[in-house]
Amino acid sequence: MQELQTERLLMRQWRAEDIEPYTRYFRDQNRAQYFGGKRNADDAWRHLAMMVGHWQLNGFGYWAVEERITGTFVGCVGLWKSLDWPELELGYWIDDRQQRKGFAEEAAAECVRYARNSLKSPSLVSYIASDNMPSQKLAAKLGAKYEQTIELVEQGPHLVYRHF
Repeated sequence: MQELQTERLLMRQWRAEDIEPYTRYFRDQNRAQYFGGKRNADDAWRHLAMMVGHWQLNGFGYWAVEERITGTFVGCVGLWKSLDWPELELGYWIDDRQQRKGFAEEAAAECVRYARNSLKSPSLVSYIASDNMPSQKLAAKLGAKYEQTIELVEQGPHLVYRHF
């Protein structure tokens, strides 16, 4: 797994100690609603294991993101493409204690570069729920354009924001 660095962030492989902030995020429906919904501790652990497995199977996935100077866990940003997923997707969530610091934009921009330059992906999208305004604003900041609304594999209607 390739680690990535930005000015302030380290995007790295998942570690056992990440389960605490990961579980904390998924315990709250309001936080987790746009990333698969609320999960108990065991389901959160299984979900994290799935993230690690996605890397093994596809050679890319979601990174654990930490602040380089402090080592503080920031969140999860990365690329997803499961069997029925229409296109390579850029997704992200940031721990509520780390929001409004520009971390999501910084890490997501690095993911866009990685998808384009390292993976040579012909396309990259973000699938965003219509009521997730912060995610729509971030996609627009990254230069993505709203394209259409689709019925996303068992996830309901989602807006498609195309990055390139």
